Amino acid sequence: MSDRRPHDIPRLTRQFLMPGDFLSHAPCGQGHINDTYEVRISQAGTPVRYIIQRINHAIFTRPDLVMENIRRVTGHIADKLHGENLTEVYRRVLTLVPCRDGRAWHADADGNHWRAYLYVEGAEAHSHVNSPALAREAAKSFGRFQHLLADLPLPRLADTIPHFHHTRSRYDALMHAAEEDRAGRRAAVAAELDWCRAREAAVDVLLDAHAAGLLPERITHNDTKINNVMIDHQTGEGICIMDLDTVMPGLALYDFGDLVRTTTISTAEDEQDTSLVEMRLPMFQALVEGYLSTAKSFLTPAEIGQLAFAGKLITLETGLRFLTDHLNGDLYFKTKRPGHNLDRFRVQARLVESIEKQHDAMQAVVARAGA
Repeated sequence: MSDRRPHDIPRLTRQFLMPGDFLSHAPCGQGHINDTYEVRISQAGTPVRYIIQRINHAIFTRPDLVMENIRRVTGHIADKLHGENLTEVYRRVLTLVPCRDGRAWHADADGNHWRAYLYVEGAEAHSHVNSPALAREAAKSFGRFQHLLADLPLPRLADTIPHFHHTRSRYDALMHAAEEDRAGRRAAVAAELDWCRAREAAVDVLLDAHAAGLLPERITHNDTKINNVMIDHQTGEGICIMDLDTVMPGLALYDFGDLVRTTTISTAEDEQDTSLVEMRLPMFQALVEGYLSTAKSFLTPAEIGQLAFAGKLITLETGLRFLTDHLNGDLYFKTKRPGHNLDRFRVQARLVESIEKQHDAMQAVVARAGA
């Protein structure tokens, strides 16, 4: 959905307060949604790097709301970090570079919305979690991110993607796709649909608890993968959370659940040999310990008590989405082979089963860390 025409990056940089002489630009990162470039500017003879990024308005149909959320969130975090007298505050939070007209983003003649950030030097994002230590650091970083935003003043942030983690809606969409059967694939996935129906009760657990006032609304990141945490080269510390487009109101458990889904799995999410798929308990323990080290002070007992279940729920929800897309003819997720989304569903399903088998052990981990 990206705009494939070449972008005039040198001209675009002149819309932002980037004093100096333009040197170069190059594509940056591995994201599949936005167009991201690293820009080098010579400032009095010293090369300085920035990030400039086009927001994909096919996904984020209200980029103005996305940017207002980001402006408020990053400003609040910066203020909190300054209040803690921390060093290198602008390595610890994404920092928007304003436009020359004072706005936080630039709208070009083609309707594209652009933003710029200071480049976070001396750190990198990892694509895979290869140790409990890295898992712990990622969870610690996302817990601190939620903690810093726990007292963000009203008004409420905008919902940039409404019902993003509304698992009941995801389940109902699957059942609708099965009934419609537009790609003629329903008969071949009857067993998979029965598997989903057997777990329907799970989709309402957190929603019902929230409706009953047991789980408060928080400000959540909603894409808590390891590649959205910048890890300091020298200290190994998670210093900055990236990719804030989906920051919006939600349940804290959604973020932790997605950490469990993406970090504890033993295989790639499209592994075709599902016998290899399992939830790695040492990784889960590292996530719980890291997350509670920064989030425990603001979480309620009800939130802590559902940490293990949250991993199951978000894994189930993601599986529902993959199977829905398979039934609809692979319209949303990019695929590389026939049945790719079905393979993805089966991996999520096996991960859910592994979580179910290890539920008691996971709850014991949470009880120890939350005591």
